[in-house]
Order: sequence, then structure tokens, then C-alpha cells
Amino acid sequence: MKTTEETILQLERFIKKIVQKFPVVDEPTVMTDIHLSLSQDTGELLAFDDNDDEITRCVVNDWIDSKEPDFYDGAADVLRTVIRRLHDSVDNMCILKPYSFVLENDDREHVSELYLVDSDIKIIGGDLMKGLDEDLDKFLDDLLR
Repeated sequence: MKTTEETILQLERFIKKIVQKFPVVDEPTVMTDIHLSLSQDTGELLAFDDNDDEITRCVVNDWIDSKEPDFYDGAADVLRTVIRRLHDSVDNMCILKPYSFVLENDDREHVSELYLVDSDIKIIGGDLMKGLDEDLDKFLDDLLR
């Protein structure tokens, strides 16, 4: 995936705008996740809360009309890198924990978990529930023996 320094700076500004919407206060009162909706055709990146209220948006010029078959995987990697760079701010957003950043396509279908914050635990990348069904099946089998 083509990622220029301009794209990284643009994505950093985008994440910082999200952080600004949830400034630090004594007691967090907002309970939400951050949904990032990305269009492969237009390069438009939008951030929403759980109520589908738009938080911010930008257009990533490098991503406009991308024909890469693994576009969303590449975009998720870049977004994770940016969030990781800004983790001090992201980890202290005034949102009740746990909260996560989730990447969605332009049809608002889940693509990838980007980042999860839960008290002292931060999980970056990957499918957060990967292998859960197999683990639960094994646990149940062991329990019933």
C-alpha cells in the first residue's frame, strides 16, 4: 500500500481530532467505540460513535480509487501504526473503558479491530476474538468429560 509522509501526517491529524472530541475529565461518562469507515473508491475516512454521530472526516489522497486487492488490510496496518504513535492520547480519551477503534468498509461492514483499550490492557491489531469458538468448544468438551 502506498503510504507517504503526507498520508501519515493527515491520519495523525484525523486521530487527534477524534481525541479532541473526548477531552480528559475526572469521570468519563461517554460509553462508545470509535468506528472508522473507509471508502476504497473515494479515499474518504470517517469516524463515528456508536450512535452513528459523525466525529470527523478526511480524504486520503493516496487511497483514492485504489485497486489493491488487500486495500483494507493495508489501510488497517497504517491506521494501527498511527494509533500506536498517538497511544498516550488515545489511551486517555474520556470514554468509559473498554473501548475500541474498529475499521469498517464504506458499507459500514466490520473489516478489522484496530485497537482496544481496557484499563491496563491495550491490544493492537488482529481479530480480537480469533479462535474464541474453538477455545470455548474445547473448554466445554473438557468440562463435560
